[in-house]
Amino acid sequence: MNLIKNLAIIWILFIFTACADTIEFPVSDVTPAADITATIKKQGEPNYLVTIDANNLAAPGRLKNPKKLYVIWAVSESGIVRNVGHFKQENAEKATYKASFPYKPVEVFITAENKEGNCVPDGVEISRAKLIKPKKEKK
Repeated sequence: MNLIKNLAIIWILFIFTACADTIEFPVSDVTPAADITATIKKQGEPNYLVTIDANNLAAPGRLKNPKKLYVIWAVSESGIVRNVGHFKQENAEKATYKASFPYKPVEVFITAENKEGNCVPDGVEISRAKLIKPKKEKK
């Protein structure tokens, strides 16, 4: 009976993780040691759960041009750029950001900023990744 229960749990976990896309951010010129990934999962119409994990991301105060925090920006399908939050992170360890969006984010990028509440990116861009893979054109 335990075997069936364990197999059912493994199958459920597989189904949940199979529905999520994991995207790797390109290596940053500003923070080259950082390993950043994003996972996007549809939660129902029109909500999307986005999780961003950053490993080995230097503290923003240690950058060549020191800043106070890393701000996360999302771009919607209509091209609107929104400040969606920031990393709560200590130096060089793991930083995680998780949020649900009521729209389909197609791209996410991270900047180093001095203020948390900026409406437009003002600092240096750390990295950028497309979350929604382009659809293949039919021939």
